[in-house]
Amino acid sequence: MTNKVSKIGVLTSGGDAPGMNAAIRAVVRTGLFHGLEVYGILRGYQGMIDDEIIQMDTKSVANIIQRGGTILKTARCKEFFDYEGRKKAYTNLKKRKIDGLVIIGGDGSFRGAVKFGQEFDIPCIGIAGTIDKDILGTDFTIGFDTAVNTAVEAIDKVRDTMDAHDRIFIIEVMGRDAGYIALHSGIATGAENILIPERKTDMNDMVKSLQEKERRKKLVNLIVVAEGDDFGGAVEVEKVLKQNLPKAEIRVCILGHIQRGGSPSCLDRLIASRMGYHSVECLLEGRHNVFVGIQNNKMHYIPLENAVKNKGKISDEWLKIVKILAS
Repeated sequence: MTNKVSKIGVLTSGGDAPGMNAAIRAVVRTGLFHGLEVYGILRGYQGMIDDEIIQMDTKSVANIIQRGGTILKTARCKEFFDYEGRKKAYTNLKKRKIDGLVIIGGDGSFRGAVKFGQEFDIPCIGIAGTIDKDILGTDFTIGFDTAVNTAVEAIDKVRDTMDAHDRIFIIEVMGRDAGYIALHSGIATGAENILIPERKTDMNDMVKSLQEKERRKKLVNLIVVAEGDDFGGAVEVEKVLKQNLPKAEIRVCILGHIQRGGSPSCLDRLIASRMGYHSVECLLEGRHNVFVGIQNNKMHYIPLENAVKNKGKISDEWLKIVKILAS
C-alpha cells in the first residue's frame, strides 16, 4: 500500500461475540484520534453490498463497552461469495473514498476478507471476534472468555441439582467445529467426560467407565459435549447411555445461545480494546491483509491468509489432564 489511509470502515461479521462493541469503540476512537474519518458498516458484508454505511464519531460508541452483541449488527452474506457481490461492495466503499477496512469476525469472515483484499485495492485488517477460539495466531479471541464463564456458571448450577438427585447430566455447549468451550468449561467444572469435535468419541470406553462408576456407587457424573462432537451431540449421547445404563437417572441440558450474549468479561474488553487499537495502527503503518492477534501477551501479526488456512489445535496434554482429574 503506497497511500496513507484517510477513511476507514469497520464491520462485524458472522456470529456475534461479547466484546465486539469494545473492539468497535477502540477502532472508532483510535481512528478519530489520528484524524481519520471512520465509517460503520451495518450487517457485515451484506451492509457493504446494500450500502448501509454510516459515518461515526466519538459519541457513536459512547456507553457500549459493557454491552454484548454488536451495535453494527451482523449477518451471513452468501452474495459476498461471488465476485459480482464483492465488486458491488467495493463500489460502495470507493464512492466514500474508504481506503482501509477492519473486519471483526471469525474464520468465514476472514475468508471473505482475504478474497476481497486480493481483488481490490483496499487493505483489510482482521480481528478475531468469535467465541470458538479456533483462529491460529492468537492466544485469545474476543468473546471466548465470556462464553466459557457463562457456561461454567450454568454448569455449576446444574451440578447442584445433579448432586442432589444422584444423576448423570449431559451438558451441551457451543462448538460446531471447535471444542475449546467444552474443554475449558469441562475442566473448570470437574466433568468426568468431555466430548469435542477434534477427537473421535469412543462411546464404548465411556459406557464402560460409567458402568464401573455405577458399581462403585458413584452415581453423580457430568459429561460436557460440544455441539459438533462426531457422535451427534448431547441427545444422541443420552440415547446410548440410557440403553447401557437402564438404572441411571440421565438428564440433558443444552445451553445454546445463552453463551453468545451478556456483558463481556474484563478480559474480553481488554483484548478487544487492544486489538481494535492495533488494527488502526496497522492501517496507518501500511500493513495489508493482516490478522491482529495476541500471543504471550504481545501483539502478534500474521498474514490474514495464514489465519484462514490453519486452525488452532487442542494438544494431547489437555486431554490427558481431563482423564487424570476425572478419575
